[in-house]
Amino acid sequence: MNKKLKDIKVILATDCGSTTTKAILIEFINDEYRLTFRGEAPTTVEAPFEDVTCGVINSIIELEELSGRKILINDKIISPRDNNVGVDLYISTSSAGGGLQMMVGGVVKNMTGESAQRAALGAGSIVMDIIASNDGRKYHEKVQKIRQLRPDMILLSGGVDGGTKSHVVELAEIIKTANPNPRLGNSFKIPIIYAGNKDAIDDIKKRLEDITDLKIVDNIRPTLDQENLKPSRDKIHDLFMEHVMAQAPGYNKLLAWTDYPIIPTPGAVGEIIKKIAFNEKISVVGVDIGGATTDVFSVFNKKFNRTVSANYGMSYSICNVLAETGIKNISRWLSSSIDEKDLTNRIANKMIRPTTIPQTLEELIIEQSIAREALRLSFIQHKEFAVSLKGIQQERTISDTFDQTMSGETLVNMNELDMIVGSGGVLSHAPRREQAYRMLVDAFLPEGITEIAVDSIFMMPQLGVLSEVHEKAAIEVFSKDCLVRLGTCIAPVGSNNNSNEVLEYSFEFNNKKVEGILKFGEIILIDVNYISVKTKLIMKENYTINGLSEFQDDIYGGEVGIMLDGRGRPFDFNTFNKDSIKDWSIQTNEYPIIDSATTSDS
Repeated sequence: MNKKLKDIKVILATDCGSTTTKAILIEFINDEYRLTFRGEAPTTVEAPFEDVTCGVINSIIELEELSGRKILINDKIISPRDNNVGVDLYISTSSAGGGLQMMVGGVVKNMTGESAQRAALGAGSIVMDIIASNDGRKYHEKVQKIRQLRPDMILLSGGVDGGTKSHVVELAEIIKTANPNPRLGNSFKIPIIYAGNKDAIDDIKKRLEDITDLKIVDNIRPTLDQENLKPSRDKIHDLFMEHVMAQAPGYNKLLAWTDYPIIPTPGAVGEIIKKIAFNEKISVVGVDIGGATTDVFSVFNKKFNRTVSANYGMSYSICNVLAETGIKNISRWLSSSIDEKDLTNRIANKMIRPTTIPQTLEELIIEQSIAREALRLSFIQHKEFAVSLKGIQQERTISDTFDQTMSGETLVNMNELDMIVGSGGVLSHAPRREQAYRMLVDAFLPEGITEIAVDSIFMMPQLGVLSEVHEKAAIEVFSKDCLVRLGTCIAPVGSNNNSNEVLEYSFEFNNKKVEGILKFGEIILIDVNYISVKTKLIMKENYTINGLSEFQDDIYGGEVGIMLDGRGRPFDFNTFNKDSIKDWSIQTNEYPIIDSATTSDS
């Protein structure tokens, strides 16, 4: 892109999702960039249209109608801008057609296999499977799995430079035997990225060069005490553009329109999360919960991690959530009992009819109970994966997708967490912001002082790719139009004590003072907008805030307010009952009617 940033005043950005294509218009108004209009239309990558640009055009037509700006002429985007005609910049992300789906291979599953997985996840892909020498499967089972999954590409790693070649060569033999056809067509060779022992390159070429589109990059693990992910990650992105996107219906036309390469939607969300964390110098956990997958992002001490929970979603994979967590863990969030068989059937109906939305308050409460478990399970997976490598000294730059320390412990430290950002339909479109607030707090169980926010209309993907082109515009729109600051959660660490008191609180704002005692098991909501609040907290007995017995500083309210969570950390659900669930809802103004929200015992 050769355009000067100072000349960019009107920006068009689209996100081609699996079901919906979203378009946003960003304009430079009063010396700042702001979101002005939003349009959407069904994605058209599948039959009968089989042209992704049809959905893009339809979403832009809606923008034209809302804004009065002429953007299209003869189904092409007008650029550069001339007054109220055209735009200065057009960018796009995409997860249409299932996004980027990969398999990775490594000699040792929890070493080179895990490193390859990190590189693939960081590039915005869904990792379908990990093939490893020690994964317990027989040769023919691995071959069958590769043929069955038909990934978009495969990342093969294994062996340190100068080490044993036989194991990684055997993995290449497995791929050769499988001879997989790529998911999006048989007209081209499947891309294979080799990022293993450099001494095995000739052997790898002999087996794969003729039947695949083989690319060689630097070893992911050149030595046991080094990890180098950037070359693999960059090559994945290049091949995604050259092969996957090129094969998807209409993408060649879309690529010709854009001023910057199209990137996978999850990778774009990760970029904006990183930018915010780095710019504000805070620790952030972000989550995007969809119909089929849930993506979790985290930044702690400038170390970025992303995981994809491919089986935890709110529609297509909702039964996987049920199978993993169990019906009792879902029903525990309901304030009244419901027949387990009835609840199971309701969940199954959602999977059969994935595009339906709750029609009653009872259905809404059930869906949000499931969302809590999907978020909780995804976060557990993230914490297990976002760990440093034991005894490893990494050589990476800040731009690398994953960065790690030497401890081998999880990088997710809840006491250091400054902000949780939620996105996805069940969070962004919750009828009440209090519901999104509760879902995030219940699922992630923040400790200490943590700001809670949601993406207003799911524009983080577009802002993520925009941050690569025009960071100032992306940050301004994210802060002022995208991010809905719900409030600050105060969650002391400790367990129930003899006095049943957790802390004494005092808040000063708008020339008034709010004081009181938080008791064990309570949730107290202080109604205060996003303004600075002078705060004093005095802990009782064994409770602490960020390791301290007293906290005194300014914190911020939000659209919902300050939430005092007295349920203890670690959180023990067995301590509470159905009356507790009902009280939490009442205390937080979560639902308009509680008594009739769920069915009674029968």
